[in-house]
Amino acid sequence: MHHLTRRSLLLGLLIAMLSSCTVNRDIMFKTPTDHQFESFQDSASDQLRLQANDVFQFRLFANDGFKIIDLVSEGAIRDAQFLNRNVFQYFIEYDGMVKMPLLGRVKLRGLTVREAELMLEERYTQYYNRPFVQLVVNNRRVVVFPGGGGDAQIIPLDNQNTTLLEVLAAAGGIARRGNASRVKLFRHDDDGSRKVYQFDLSTIDGLRYADIVMQGDDVLYVEPNPELAREFLQDLTPIVTLLTSVVLVIGIVRGFN
Repeated sequence: MHHLTRRSLLLGLLIAMLSSCTVNRDIMFKTPTDHQFESFQDSASDQLRLQANDVFQFRLFANDGFKIIDLVSEGAIRDAQFLNRNVFQYFIEYDGMVKMPLLGRVKLRGLTVREAELMLEERYTQYYNRPFVQLVVNNRRVVVFPGGGGDAQIIPLDNQNTTLLEVLAAAGGIARRGNASRVKLFRHDDDGSRKVYQFDLSTIDGLRYADIVMQGDDVLYVEPNPELAREFLQDLTPIVTLLTSVVLVIGIVRGFN
């Protein structure tokens, strides 16, 4: 009976240890050692490109935007107030199309902001004399996991050419536990799938990746280093406490007997 009780106790402790084990549970996006990452081309000269779900501000003026720079006329204050009001927001749909005034549905996905402005200016020449177009994207963001495990931040892309290094800096840099040699980038492809890239930022050779221009909905993940000893001790502490309590209870019962 004594042996059966001890076996049951050991079995219960083993089940509790396995069920409560949290070692490395906060490490996400694990890849096998033979995983083939996508090769990243140098994109220091790349720009932010429009994509589905983008919301942008749109302004259209005639005569190459004459009213925008005509600040010496008597109506300068009135024109400036008009400019602030004459702003409309448009949404790029899932298929990359957006419904524009007079033009109807126009495909903008994949174009840079400048390319989209030039294309729209050309299309509006049939309605306006020397049209001038301004586009400003205002809902871009990047999700950054700086390497602290489950910690993450959403970084807005306020500039058109925000780089990987700037996004990391905005997130507070690589966390103490982060592995700078294993920085992963998840990016949407044209077909909607995610491509996976991995960079080594631990050496000076990784500087060539610092100027990668971030795109909307990018996910930047710094893989955290495993903390086996600390997490194992953290899991072991309540089990040791439980074992000590059980032994104490058994000792007390035996003392009464």
